[in-house]
Amino acid sequence: MADQSTQSITVAAPPSDVMAVIADFPAYPQWVAATKKVEVLGTGADGRATRVHFVLDAGAVKDDYVLDYTWDGDRSVSWTLVQGQMQKRQQGSYTLVETAPGTTEVTYAIAIDLSIPMLGMIKRKAEKVILDTALKELKKRVEG
Repeated sequence: MADQSTQSITVAAPPSDVMAVIADFPAYPQWVAATKKVEVLGTGADGRATRVHFVLDAGAVKDDYVLDYTWDGDRSVSWTLVQGQMQKRQQGSYTLVETAPGTTEVTYAIAIDLSIPMLGMIKRKAEKVILDTALKELKKRVEG
């Protein structure tokens, strides 16, 4: 079982604006550096993606994977790995809490198990980099 890594950041925007950026998968290659291709494979009644295919190239780490998404309005989104080349498990979530009008605390949690063995210390460092980069890129995209 993978350990979960969690990190938070404050974004100067309401939760609806933050979630709109998170839900706009086709735009990911414009602001998520390692994302090379994103394809929405299925959508729910609310128009948000329920299944998404990603092609990731972060230099030493390359992967081609599919995630299933579950949405709770503009409060949270969670996902699980359906299939992947490098990953055998991924569970993650974004939780949004409006801390003041027009300000949102975004908490990103992720747990990843890879198909290849990796030392725990290196894996935790990689997860921290993923969290840090994702949150900073999200904040920059939302705040413009």
